[in-house]
Amino acid sequence: MAEKPRSSDRSSTQPDSAHTPAREDRHPVDQTLPPLRLVTTGLQHVAAMYAGVVAPPLIIGAAVGLSVTELTFLTGASLFLAGVATLLQTVGVWKIGARLPFVNGVTFASVAPMLAINKSEGAENALPVIFGACMVAAALGFVVAPYFGKLVRFFPPVVTGTVITLIGVSLMPVAFNWAQGGDPAEPSFGAAKNIAMAGVTLLVVVLLRRFTRGFVKQIAVLIGLAVGTLIAIPVGLTDFSALKSAGLVGFPTPFHFGAPQFAVAAIVSMCVVMLVSMTESTADMLALGEIVERPADEKTIAAGLRADTLGSFVSPFFNGFLATAFAQNIGLVAMTKIRSRWVVAAGGGILILLGLCPVAAALIATVPQPVLGGAGVVLFGSVAASGIRTLARADLGNDDNIVIVAVSLAVGLVPVAAPDFYHVLPGSARIILDSGISTGCATAVLLNLVFHHWRSSRRGDDGAGPAEEGPAREDRTDPASGR
Repeated sequence: MAEKPRSSDRSSTQPDSAHTPAREDRHPVDQTLPPLRLVTTGLQHVAAMYAGVVAPPLIIGAAVGLSVTELTFLTGASLFLAGVATLLQTVGVWKIGARLPFVNGVTFASVAPMLAINKSEGAENALPVIFGACMVAAALGFVVAPYFGKLVRFFPPVVTGTVITLIGVSLMPVAFNWAQGGDPAEPSFGAAKNIAMAGVTLLVVVLLRRFTRGFVKQIAVLIGLAVGTLIAIPVGLTDFSALKSAGLVGFPTPFHFGAPQFAVAAIVSMCVVMLVSMTESTADMLALGEIVERPADEKTIAAGLRADTLGSFVSPFFNGFLATAFAQNIGLVAMTKIRSRWVVAAGGGILILLGLCPVAAALIATVPQPVLGGAGVVLFGSVAASGIRTLARADLGNDDNIVIVAVSLAVGLVPVAAPDFYHVLPGSARIILDSGISTGCATAVLLNLVFHHWRSSRRGDDGAGPAEEGPAREDRTDPASGR
């Protein structure tokens, strides 16, 4: 009983309620920051995920043959709706929103099936068909969200640590692609100046993290992006052409590209994408919960998935696509140690403003891909490091847990190590299998069932092995219960 007060502390930095105002007694996730820090740290989150938000609409818009003006409109709509979905997650309303520092935006998992829809339906009908399929898939996701929340008991540290590590490692190719230039079709892709700019940005971030303190240290990534962009100007990597055609004010007019159409094949493919995205969001919420020291329970996951799916349902009305969590921002939280959800809410507000102000959106778009790549190495690596830290809490002296980690990582890394591994399978199957995070997560959960839950049912015990006494037992999650 003497240890109980210590174990109830949620954070080593949480103030003592007897000596500080009640306002400071809140968990760090719920605490606010001064306005300047709130805006700058929120902007840092926007900078970290901006490329991921605008990439899908740029790819789809180009595929359906949109003009530069229409492409800017589609991109602005994605930014606006990413902000709305982020506010749903962070601020929350009723039973909607995880109320964690969780950034939402267009899921890249939807790009391949949307391109397939464009090919089958034709460029004229592609966007209305895509929007209709997204609406149906999001409605389905909202209905099944509470059942996904019940999966939390199947995610002990050996599972969550594996998945978090896999998220970080799986994102590394994105950073490396950015560092080379972002577009393999460009002649300059992989050029020495691109890699050098990524290296300079990485060096700036590392030096700031090493030799500065306080607020400057916390926004090291944002400063690194700004410095990298400025250095890239004389190198010739910064493109300001987007500013010339951008208007000052713009609003995503509802159904700008036509009323939604409903095609069965398109709906089925987008429903699969939605289920994959929900699986990834569940893993991301578990990862973020560990990082901010507010573990995501069943209700949190259900509320977070409701925000994902509600944002995805509203999105097509304003010419947007399916929304999901952005794993790269989890790395930013892990690295900066800024756990306030209001920081990310400020980022959501900035995204809305960017969506309503094309000039501002175009200005942020001037950050070169190599600069983003240099910062991405730090961000994504921080996610992997957080996963390793979580795995340290699992009993890796247990051979069963070693098998769970080994096989799950191997399965999850197949799309990273061998991108064409599943090329002979149908496109519908590849939607799932090409998502290493989803397959790795599913494998870890299944193996945890095989080695701990199903075995414990046959043995009639809790599957946790011999009873342990004292603090050692407190520090390890029971693999049979996942709690």
